[in-house]
Amino acid sequence: MSTTGRVHSWDLSTGVDGPGTRFVLFTSGCPLRCLYCANPDTWHMRDGKQRTVDEVMDEIGKYRSFITAAGGGVTLTGGEPLLQPAFTAEILHRCKQLGLHTALDTSGFLGARATDALLADTDLVLLDIKSFDIAAYRRLTGGELAPTLSFATRLDQLGIPVWLRYVLVPGWTDDEAAIDGLAAFTAGLGNVERVDILPFHKLGAAKYDALGIPFPLHDTPSPSPALVERVRGQFREHGLRAL
Repeated sequence: MSTTGRVHSWDLSTGVDGPGTRFVLFTSGCPLRCLYCANPDTWHMRDGKQRTVDEVMDEIGKYRSFITAAGGGVTLTGGEPLLQPAFTAEILHRCKQLGLHTALDTSGFLGARATDALLADTDLVLLDIKSFDIAAYRRLTGGELAPTLSFATRLDQLGIPVWLRYVLVPGWTDDEAAIDGLAAFTAGLGNVERVDILPFHKLGAAKYDALGIPFPLHDTPSPSPALVERVRGQFREHGLRAL
């Protein structure tokens, strides 16, 4: 019997979810409540549709030739894919059997749920580190920073390539000392290929309205180009490739 999981949706994307053109699977359910979350409709597993791994693989199969020719692969995101580790692991394994490049987009908060076998089937981890300040991380996400840092260290030990993702939110994640701390920590890892600075936006605000939920950062502006470049520069000063 094929493993089942809760899925929000799937889509094709280029450039932002890993190399090449990607089949992106959005799983349902997330343990964090990031104030800037653009996908509040993925928070609860109950809101997703139950799918079997076979159903997901049938859908991926429709695009296999296209994404392979485009130098892409499959990315599991959410929500948080590691909230459903068995489902996620089986999809990654089946993709590897097809010769497809695999990527896991995760906050790392549930990194302990990722078995070595799951990670052996993962070619790239898109690791979202929300803040390097413990108190700020808790205020911003409702969770703890330590599990993510432990997961990052484990990925380094396993030699799994990482693209670090950092959402830049004015007044929340722009503290120079915290960013320097994160840059130093990241530079100490040997597996981080790039750092993506992602400017905060309000593209998900309409989803909050539709769900009847207040958008916590409704009055927060997007970062200026100068601020984005300053933060990129901080990572580059530590020898990292920041985009």
